[in-house]
Amino acid sequence: MIQINEEEFEKLVIEAIESLPQTLKEQLTHIAIDIESMPERGIARRLGLRSRRHLLGLFHGVPLTRKSVTDHARLPSQITIYRENIRRICRTRRQIVEQVRKTVLHEIGHHFGLNEADLDDLGYQ
Repeated sequence: MIQINEEEFEKLVIEAIESLPQTLKEQLTHIAIDIESMPERGIARRLGLRSRRHLLGLFHGVPLTRKSVTDHARLPSQITIYRENIRRICRTRRQIVEQVRKTVLHEIGHHFGLNEADLDDLGYQ
């Protein structure tokens, strides 16, 4: 498994976000983006996955396309990126860089209301 420390990984996540056009970045003001080592136990079952080891990122919240004025009283949406799962599937540092970007953009896509089929069509699956 490729070694990458927490600070380097965080920098890759920030670079992925910074690569977005300014108009999209402006829509990320009410969303928290976190990095965790691994998903919580039981999350795979709740999401219908075989294993929590298959989860690279997760969007928690209401997509912008479904928000209403009453949603502002809720906690902000959250994206979580799972560092160890990304490290596990990558064989090179370059693959980690690419997978972090792909995962971050995938989860941001959910924030903007894209579903799995939309993201697959765009190459972010």
